[in-house]
Amino acid sequence: MSMDRRSGCPINLSLEVFGDRWSLIILRDMIFGGRRHFRELLNGSMEGIASNILADRLKRLMELGMLTKADDPSHKQKAIYSLTEMAITLVPILAHLGAWGRVWLPVSDELSIRAELLEKGGQPMWDKFMDELRHEHLGMPLDTMSGPSVRATLQAAYEALVASKALAADSAA
Repeated sequence: MSMDRRSGCPINLSLEVFGDRWSLIILRDMIFGGRRHFRELLNGSMEGIASNILADRLKRLMELGMLTKADDPSHKQKAIYSLTEMAITLVPILAHLGAWGRVWLPVSDELSIRAELLEKGGQPMWDKFMDELRHEHLGMPLDTMSGPSVRATLQAAYEALVASKALAADSAA
């Protein structure tokens, strides 16, 4: 894909890829939410992406080599999107973005628990998660799984926090 670039600066070039809000949100939802179909991405995003924007960004992410699209073997009318290695290696960057946001922005406890766990888990957790994503999206073999998947661990922490807040709210009422 040929793109007019303002400069060869790595930060500028990265921002040309991720400079729009939706591209990283789509990748976040695929990486952390396990969403791989258009409808899942459209309806699963709490930020409420419009279908035309989603279609445009998915096309752009495929042109950039970050996603691939194939027919879903389980459903004739559905396509399944997969992360490429280029997208999978964003896990540490997303972990750092989440850690930064937790320090400097008014995040909610529920939505920042995953970022906190990723921050505390550091490179070993990120490497395990990237290996799990390579298995899920690229079909690469997975070394013996020790314990639950990273996504399952992050999801369980989120659900436990939501449940404890609901219990606290019920007992206060």
